[in-house]
Amino acid sequence: MKTVGVISFQGDFDKHIERSRALGLHAVPVRDAEAAAQVDAIIIPGGESTTIGKLLERFDMIDLIRRRIGDGLPVLATCAGAILLADEISGSDQPRIGGLHISVRRNAYGRQIESFEADVIVGDSDWPGWQESNVLGVFIRAPIIDSVSDEVKVILEFEGKPVLVRQGAILAATFHPELTADTRVHEYFFHAVAGFPAQ
Repeated sequence: MKTVGVISFQGDFDKHIERSRALGLHAVPVRDAEAAAQVDAIIIPGGESTTIGKLLERFDMIDLIRRRIGDGLPVLATCAGAILLADEISGSDQPRIGGLHISVRRNAYGRQIESFEADVIVGDSDWPGWQESNVLGVFIRAPIIDSVSDEVKVILEFEGKPVLVRQGAILAATFHPELTADTRVHEYFFHAVAGFPAQ
């Protein structure tokens, strides 16, 4: 059975662990470099990106995760996680992992009180799961992806902006797929991106 590690310093990591286990994966919290070195895929959850980045730096995890992603480790990043993977964060020099060729703006939709839910539309993907029904996106102090490189495929969109993108084994969402009953983002990550067998 494949092991999924979920960065578990802050934010909604417990929901990702629950979702992964419900889909048949062995999911474990990751809070140090030793744990990060042993997983078959990693999830970087929502939360506060600056805080998570500083904790990753404090526990000597940034370089290790960056190196493992460079070696092909599948990674799912949601909201703050997408910020931490972005090569460019507008107006910020915060600690980051990088490697995902996108430019983001933090909290671009507004403050916590301006969080919202909305249907998102399918962009460039032929995965049949997306065609079943609309995907509901939960946006909480969400970033906006302003630009993507040619290597980045836009999977889902909202109001003309990418909200789920893929670059090789990296999948990044600006919304919170773990907060709805819809499991398709995680299923797409585990099976289409990471190549894990269906349980």
